[in-house]
Amino acid sequence: MKVINILHDSIVDGPGFRSVVFFAGCPHRCHGCHNPQSWNIDNGTDMSRDEIVAELIENELTQVTLSGGDPFFQSQDVSELAKKLKISGKNIWCYTGYLFEDLLANPHHRLLLEQIDVLVDGPFEMSKRDLSLLYKGSSNQRIIDVPRSLNEGRIHFFEN
Repeated sequence: MKVINILHDSIVDGPGFRSVVFFAGCPHRCHGCHNPQSWNIDNGTDMSRDEIVAELIENELTQVTLSGGDPFFQSQDVSELAKKLKISGKNIWCYTGYLFEDLLANPHHRLLLEQIDVLVDGPFEMSKRDLSLLYKGSSNQRIIDVPRSLNEGRIHFFEN
């Protein structure tokens, strides 16, 4: 997998302390993106699933957030990573510029979705930027309870 960086002890990418994996590759190229170097997959460093898992499970109290770039750009590999993380007991949040409904239509994306606890979906929109929002950058983005949404066949929003 191509990874830009792994950041530990984040408190802005989901509740509690989280380790955040910033994946390389993103087709959205949102104006105002805080991580434009992640757009090009060639800017990432190759890391194996086992290398990433080893680093992320080191701290039992830290949960995981998948970010980027866009983790769904590498969905086949990232879904295998997420499976391993779930087995180790990690809660997984994921940020994507895609909409939940569009991810459901792609079988590779759905495999990754099935491993995620909470999805922050939708592209960042500079005109809707709001620094007062919790866990998202613009008001168009949604924070979705993925297991409940998949089980009930309709979107349910995450509640703190």
